[in-house]
Formats: sequence, C-alpha cells, structure tokens
Amino acid sequence: MTSSTRDEIPAAEAAQAQAQGPLPNTVVVPADEDPVAAAGSELLGGPPGRRALLGVSWWVPARFLALATIVTYVIGLAQKLPCYTSGWFFGATAQYTHACYSDIPHLYTARGFSTGLHPYIDMLPSPAPDMKFLEYPVLTGGFMQIAGWLTPTGGLIEDRERWFWMVNAAMLLICAVVTVIALTRTHRRRPWDALLFALAPCLALDATINWDLLAIALTAVAMAYWSSNRTIWAGVFIGLATAAKLYPVLLLGPLLVLCWRTGRWRAFWQATGGAVGAWLLVNVPIMIANWDGWATFYTFSQSRKEDFGSFWMILMQDRNESLAGLNNWIAALLIACFLGIAWLALSAPRRPRYAQLVFLIVAAFVVTNKVYSPQYVLWLIPLAALARPRWRDFLIWQACEVLYFLGIWSYLAFLGDSKQHGIGQDWYHFAVILHLVGTLYLCAMVIRDILRPDRDPVRWDGSDDPSGGVLDFAPDVFVLGAARRLREQESYAAFAPVDGADWSGYEPDADEQQVAGA
Repeated sequence: MTSSTRDEIPAAEAAQAQAQGPLPNTVVVPADEDPVAAAGSELLGGPPGRRALLGVSWWVPARFLALATIVTYVIGLAQKLPCYTSGWFFGATAQYTHACYSDIPHLYTARGFSTGLHPYIDMLPSPAPDMKFLEYPVLTGGFMQIAGWLTPTGGLIEDRERWFWMVNAAMLLICAVVTVIALTRTHRRRPWDALLFALAPCLALDATINWDLLAIALTAVAMAYWSSNRTIWAGVFIGLATAAKLYPVLLLGPLLVLCWRTGRWRAFWQATGGAVGAWLLVNVPIMIANWDGWATFYTFSQSRKEDFGSFWMILMQDRNESLAGLNNWIAALLIACFLGIAWLALSAPRRPRYAQLVFLIVAAFVVTNKVYSPQYVLWLIPLAALARPRWRDFLIWQACEVLYFLGIWSYLAFLGDSKQHGIGQDWYHFAVILHLVGTLYLCAMVIRDILRPDRDPVRWDGSDDPSGGVLDFAPDVFVLGAARRLREQESYAAFAPVDGADWSGYEPDADEQQVAGA
C-alpha cells in the first residue's frame, strides 16, 4: 500500500496523531515513530495506507507477516544448500566452512530414528556412559518422533537423513508462522512489531539448527493468551512450552512479581495451575514408562561441562582447566540476576511491562548459562519484538549475533581442519564476547525504558501494557524503593494546603499514613 493512500486521512486527524500519538483503536505503524523503519518502508513504496491500517485490504498484518516469515525462512533453507548436497555427509569440516551445520540430520541416526527406536523407551544404539536415552524434553522428543514417522524408509542413509531434515524444516516452518501470528495478537495495536521477528537475520540462519522453534511457538501463543486475559490457557501453553524446552518456565517469574505488585493473585495462580497441569499431562506418561529415559534431559543438563558460546568457556580455556562447582556458580549468578529483576519490577516508578521482564529474565538465563548455542538467540527474538520494538537497537543486536554465527563455525573449521582454515581461539573469544555484549546492550535499552517510561516505544502513545492482560492499567498495591517513595510523595501531596503554606515540616497523622500506604 503506497503512502499516497494515507492522504485520505483528514488533515485534522493527521495533526492530532502527530501531536498526541495514534488515535484510539488504530494500528500503530512503525514507520510513523521509528526513523529506521520509516527509511526502510520507502523501499516498499512508503508506509501502509489507511485501508491497510483498518484491515480493509486482503493484506492484513497477520497475512503479510506470515508471508514475510516464510520468505525469510526459505532464504535460510537456501543458505543450508551446500550442506544438504554434501556437507553433512562428506568431509568433517565442510558443514563448518559453509556455515550450514544442523543437528537434525546427524541425530536421525545417532538417536535411533533411522532404526525405529522410540524416544525415552529404547536405549540408544551406541550409548555414551552418561546418555543412554534421548537427551531432549518430552514434547521435543515427540516432535522428532513424528518427523521420523513421516520420513520415507529405504534407500541410502544419506538420502533418509536429508528427508528427515526436510520434514523437520517443514514442521518448524509451521512453528515460525504460528509465532509471528501470535505476536500480532499479543500487541494488538502494534501488530507490525512482529516484523522484527519475520525479517530477523538470525531466523534465517538458525531456524533449522535444532528444534527450538517448537518451544518458541508455544511460548508466543502463551503470551498471546495472557494478553487477552485468558490466564488458564496462557498457563497451559507455558506448561507445554516447558515440556519442549526448559526456559519457558521462566515466564512465571515475571507473572509472580507483577501480580504481587498489582495484587492480581488469582490470575497468577490460574496461570501457574494451568502450566503445572499441562506439563504433568505430557510428562507423567513417560515418567511411568521409563523414569531413566525421561530424566536423561535433566541429568545431561546437570552433568554437562562449559560449552560453546558462553563466557564460562572463555574462562575455562584461559585457565586450561574446568571450574570446580560450575553449576553452583551459575546458580548463584542466576539467582542474583533474578532477584535484581524482581527488585526492578517492584521498585520501578511505573510498573514494567510483562514483555520487558520476560525478555530480561530469559536473557539473564542464556547469558549466565554454561552453553549459549547459536540457535538460543531465537528464544529472544520474539521477546525483543515485544519488549523493545526499535529497529536500530534490534539490528545492532542481530549484527552481533550474525558475527557470532559466522565465528563459531569458522572456529570449529579451524579445530577440525588440518590446514586450520578459520579463526583461532583468540578471535573466537572475541566473537563470544561480541554476542554477549550485544545481548547485554539490548537488555540495557529495556532497563532504561523501565526506569524512564517516557522513553518506552510502546508507552509513548498513552498505552500501559498491551501484553499484560489483567495487568494492563492495573493499580499498584505493593511497591518498593523508588516506587514506594514516589507513591508516598503523591499521597502526601493530597493533604497539602491550597494556600501555599510551608509543608516541608508536616508529619501526617495515622489516618493520613494509612491512605499513603494504601
């Protein structure tokens, strides 16, 4: 839709939108508030017109964004073509030099899907001492099993591994489309923010490395349900997402502190109950069938050493030895981060938005973890689109992650090639630091928005918390720190005499203190 269509909006309405932000019940267009988005929209004929904003055109945001996601995803599939033709099978380092590595074809054979083994029930063909069964959460294992059933049998094993990758890629594409549509439903006045996910470079590069998009889609649906006040269903999808990957359980932490601040305990317990019930429904049958098979994911995560992408690996390689009690160090650092985020949520002058806290807590989890795999950035992309919908900061962060994506494969090529084609350890450490700093930079921008809500790109038009559901415009009932001092000052001001008398030495009585603390 060309920019000329927007001229149909009356001049008075346009002036009001410029001065006061978007009109009520209208869609917020990033090109109207984001300089980078405005510049980029000119390549497509200008910002959307009035018909597009009102959903009159066939090209409503959800359809356009779904198509954009598919295009980005297909570009990523094309990037994997060198590995599809030969890199996964012939030559140990070709998949690294072409930066097209994927776990999916390798695990088809290594985890027994090629021979019809059942995840968590049947022992792996060549079990390692610490891994006798599939090391993925139950719902992801089910996803892999379905793909294994859909993979044609017969023929060369290389051809079957290619089919397994293609079947998984098709299923993961559905997850990507579900994610972007759920994002348009979460911030209903800001559906175009989901374009950050749809056009993310790392979506193209990392989508088919592993099965993370399953948990990401379920998490996005959970947040969409929460934003529409369907708290039980939000909890159900948090539980299902946690059954596919561990990190979605962290969504309950921000709900806890925000419901504490607003006194909306019923909504919190409904979501928590739904999450626990859904997680148990999926996991208990496997627990009963084979406890050891079910527990492999958790025991493997516990015993795993420091690995690629984490700052712990830099420390260990510099020390040339492992750190004793690594899990304890990580737990202590993670708890400190969680407590800091909780304090921020309860003491910020204005209650933070739910998406902001979710982004911070998941970012804290990946930054402090013993492994920060390239595909983990996918966890943060939808959350970043909701927490900080600004193209400049998003692209800075994505640039850091793209450089790390290239860096890790170049480093693995260096290690696996006798000619040492690629980058050495020092340059790889620089790439790790770069992608950690990129994540921390975006965290700093989100924290600044929380402390300075007037700078928040979502709240500038008078909105409160579009993804907050029952929290949207909810009053505070429990605050700490700066928020408490601010509320006390506002409460005391209500008793100030109108004649301008000196109020600095006034001490409120018991009744006034009760009002101030209410």
